[in-house]
Amino acid sequence: LLVQASKTKPNGKKPPAEEKKQYLEPEFTKIRVVDFDLKELVVLPREIDLNEWLASNTTTFFNLINLQYSTISEFCTGDTCQAMTACNTIYYWYDERGKKTKCTAPQYVDFVMSLCQKLVTDEEIFPTKYGKEFPNSFESLVKKICRYLFHVLAHLYWAHFKETVALDLQGHLNTLYAHFIVFVREFNLVDPKETCIMDDLSEILCTPAPPPPAQAPSSSAPASAPSPSSQNHVTER
Repeated sequence: LLVQASKTKPNGKKPPAEEKKQYLEPEFTKIRVVDFDLKELVVLPREIDLNEWLASNTTTFFNLINLQYSTISEFCTGDTCQAMTACNTIYYWYDERGKKTKCTAPQYVDFVMSLCQKLVTDEEIFPTKYGKEFPNSFESLVKKICRYLFHVLAHLYWAHFKETVALDLQGHLNTLYAHFIVFVREFNLVDPKETCIMDDLSEILCTPAPPPPAQAPSSSAPASAPSPSSQNHVTER
């Protein structure tokens, strides 16, 4: 296993749990950049090879999560984030030789993104040429990537949600997180024991956003303005 959990920070103090879950407040969870069922985006299309679908989506999620993290990276430092935390969990890095390393969050994220970049750009693992077969280890490597990317998303919510809100990017983070969780659940790519620390958020965000309440018709009322979801619609590539 590449990750272990601990209930204490390096200084021996338990990290606060419930009080920091600002991301569960309805005023934030209701903000999305799309308002349709994300399940429709992740189901394997007919006549598409499963590995091709996994490769395309995994590469896209790597790029989007890397981009999302970059928006707050200046706030994620060795001083502010002395460990890679999410809820009551601390993630430790294990190198290729199995050596366990306790590192800061920015170091951990750098390890994650460097490894993911190396894998998704390796033609022997993520082939792009027609007729090139995927290796037997492909699914296990996709699962490794997705597990690491989940750690980054969990840390973004746990440690940097306030900065995300200040940048008005919570809608993008919510949509990206929900899309990712629906995807990994669809193809069983991350062990539920790994993602359970964020189940409270997952259950809220993976449910399609409710439609806005209908307004009573009025002959004198002016035409309604476009909804926020239509104004801010973003297509993920």
